[in-house]
Formats: sequence, C-alpha cells, structure tokens
Amino acid sequence: MRFNDKVAIVTGGASGIGRATVLKLAGEGAKVAINDVNLEWAKRVADEVITAGGAAMVAPANVTVRSEVAAMVEAVLKQFGRLDVLVANAGITRDAFTVRKTKDGQIKMMTDEQWDAVLNVNLKGTWLCCQAAAVPMMEQNSGKMSLTASFGMLGNMGQANYAASKAGIVGLTRTLALEFARYKINVNCVAPGATKTPMTATIPEDLVKRLIDKVPLHRMAEPEEIANVHAFLVSEEASYMTGQCLLVDGGDTLGV
Repeated sequence: MRFNDKVAIVTGGASGIGRATVLKLAGEGAKVAINDVNLEWAKRVADEVITAGGAAMVAPANVTVRSEVAAMVEAVLKQFGRLDVLVANAGITRDAFTVRKTKDGQIKMMTDEQWDAVLNVNLKGTWLCCQAAAVPMMEQNSGKMSLTASFGMLGNMGQANYAASKAGIVGLTRTLALEFARYKINVNCVAPGATKTPMTATIPEDLVKRLIDKVPLHRMAEPEEIANVHAFLVSEEASYMTGQCLLVDGGDTLGV
C-alpha cells in the first residue's frame, strides 16, 4: 500500500472531498488526523477509519488561528510520532448573491465580512497549515503537501472572494514548492471543477443543470475522483512533481 507508515493531516476532512481523501489515504495504510470545524462529523469519519482497521484521530483547530494550527500539529506528532502528508482542503464560500438573495452578483454587493471570512479560511488557513506542517517535515527532510484550489480561480460572478482565494492558493503552491524543495518537500495543488459535496448541494437545481451542461463529460465529479488526485500528489508516484496545479474539472475549462 502506498502510505504504509505515513502520517497525514487532512483539513476539512469531515465531509465532501476531505472525507473522501481521509478514507482514500487510510485505505492505503496512512494514519490520518482529521481536522474540521464540525467535530461530530470528524469523529464519525475517524470511527469509519478505525472500524475498517485503520488509524485515525480527530485534530480540532480553527485553521485561521496560528496557535490552534500549531497545537494541532503538535497533537499529531504526539499521537503518531511524525508527519509526512498535509492535504490542505478546508474551505468555505460566502457568495455575494447568496447572502443578499439577489441575482446581482457584482462586486459592489460583497461585504467586508464575506471577503474576510473566505480569504481567512481558504488562503490564510492554508498558509498557516503549510507553515506549521513544514516544521517537522523539514526536520525529517521529507514531506508531501497537496492544497485545494478550484476552477473557480478563473473567475465567477458573485465570487470575487472565492476566486481570489483559490488563485492565491496556486501562487502559494508555486512559492512554497520553491522554498521547500531543498528539504525534499513536494507542494502541489488540485483545482476541482463542480463536485458533489455539501457545499454544492445548496446550489439551486437550475444552476446545477447549467453547470453540468458546460462540462464536456456532462456530470459533476464524485468526491472520490478528487481524492484520488490528492492521493496521487502526496504519493511517491508524484515524487518529481512540485509547484503544479492539476485541473480536475471534466474538461470544463477546455477552450477557456
């Protein structure tokens, strides 16, 4: 199995792509720390892993708070003794048109609170997790990080905050790949297209149909299909890849 004796942290690991990634890594031998704001769901996923014969722990932390992220990494090191993999997947949306309940998604509708919430979780939270995880990885002189961007980085009405945060993750990926290469730490990211998750479950049915109509494969992704790519990027199979962003969008961005 690809991840025997490896220890991984997955943020946003209680549902959707995060949960699928936890189960994928654990199914291939990893000991997995599950971080999520929903501790009840995180415990449920940990129980799934343990019931299947794997090793897992819940790793509570608000990813936007440096001290909590540092404490999370310390708890994982105390429990499992090392850290080999970070999948930084925690993310939120706060769309202008959703909160204001209007079809007008122009940037003038977005509030400071919406902007700050999304940038804090999606970009700052990813940065803090990478920074904290890098410390033991540097000491080990090895590690793998896979961050979650989005095809939304290309821009979408009402999502100036989300698009900026996800484009920022691509820049962060490329920069960390340069900085961490001397420590044999690979840093890549996945940019999923529309995926069946609790986040997309709130999208109105007519909008979902329009989304699917644009996709050459004519469907949304299953969370497991994105998890497979995260797992590849943090495996030895991707040992000569770093600083890359893989679009996993069913061809949605072809021709853009």
